[in-house]
Amino acid sequence: MEKFIIEGGKKLSGRVKISGAKNAALPVMSASLICGGKTVLHNIPDVRDIRTLIKILEYLGASVKFEKNTVEIDPSGVCKYTAPYEFVSTMRGSVCLLGPLLAKYGKARISMPGGCVIGSRPIDLHIKGLKKLGVNIINEEGYIVGRAKKLKGNTIFLGGNFGSSVLATANIMTAAALAEGETIIEFASCEPEIVDLAMMLKKTGAKIYGEGSHRIRIEGVKRLKGVEYSIIPDRIEAGTYMLAGYATGSSITVENVVPSHLFSFLDKMEEAGVSFKTGKDALTTRKLKKWKSVDVITLPYPGFPTDLQAQMMAFLTLSDGISTITEKVFPERFIHVGELNRLGANITLDGAKAIIRGVDKLKGAKTMASDLRASAAIVLAGLAAEGETEVSRIYHLDRGYEKFEEKLTSLGARIRREKE
Repeated sequence: MEKFIIEGGKKLSGRVKISGAKNAALPVMSASLICGGKTVLHNIPDVRDIRTLIKILEYLGASVKFEKNTVEIDPSGVCKYTAPYEFVSTMRGSVCLLGPLLAKYGKARISMPGGCVIGSRPIDLHIKGLKKLGVNIINEEGYIVGRAKKLKGNTIFLGGNFGSSVLATANIMTAAALAEGETIIEFASCEPEIVDLAMMLKKTGAKIYGEGSHRIRIEGVKRLKGVEYSIIPDRIEAGTYMLAGYATGSSITVENVVPSHLFSFLDKMEEAGVSFKTGKDALTTRKLKKWKSVDVITLPYPGFPTDLQAQMMAFLTLSDGISTITEKVFPERFIHVGELNRLGANITLDGAKAIIRGVDKLKGAKTMASDLRASAAIVLAGLAAEGETEVSRIYHLDRGYEKFEEKLTSLGARIRREKE
């Protein structure tokens, strides 16, 4: 395993280019299975989750080439329909293969993803939606096994206890693209990553309407073609780097972003008293020494993203006053609290709410990464802290941030990777 050593307290400056969105790339790459012929996808981030999905696609029999952030997928050789446990256990997003496999081949066997450190993440909505399309699904020895002679359109409600589901919407929308008749998804996810998937599928010949709203309508077609498509920028990565700038009192510019994808985040930053400059595809942070406390509630898009919750908490540890963060997407997603407190933060938990009392400074310490976004939060806190911070188990970061330490170093951060 590897770790980061961070020498904190350094100002950042310069420009950083945001990579493609991992959470858009995974369902789009999976959807390539239902296309006839090769699909070429650009702006694919070179991160561990993408590499894992490539291994699964190759295991299924697809031909995959990945070079310089472009992936070429030819599904013509697919002859297996199982995503094994050893792959799925390291990347929950592989569950979005379920819909494409059932739509194109009529069968799928995907290992149950199970829970994770950010809390229980059941796939009941995936199963419910696919059953509505005519899929027979059973749980067999820890695998979801689905079979269907022919998918038929239906009206499907995908609302769950904590809102809509991004991956369930992706699965049902992809499967419905080849189903017979019309499918209507009510309470669909509105996330930009779902819109991106819809745009890619439309290019293949799918008939999809209403993406970006809670009601998506799909008219099934008989076949789809391979296409060339470019993935949207990663809004979570963009927010993470902006928070790195603010937490260190620095002015940096993040490039290759879609500012409208970050409206809820930018609105909350304005409430905290910080300012930024917005360009066509760039955002620039402004230097400041202190910022106001704010109350944050995570919600499905267009609400404040749960995937920026931990990073926002790191930023708020140095605010002037008492802030709260209420987690309404994954109520147990607070494992980073203990590690931030090790750095001198003052955070207490009350159920699904974190109470953050701002402190004057953070101090370096030995810490441990626990999941992708929590790891990023610890790094941000380490950049702002006095002295040296050690972050172990950084393989979590490698799942979703491309060249993280290289990009931070280019901005002036003192951060290096070492063997544990």
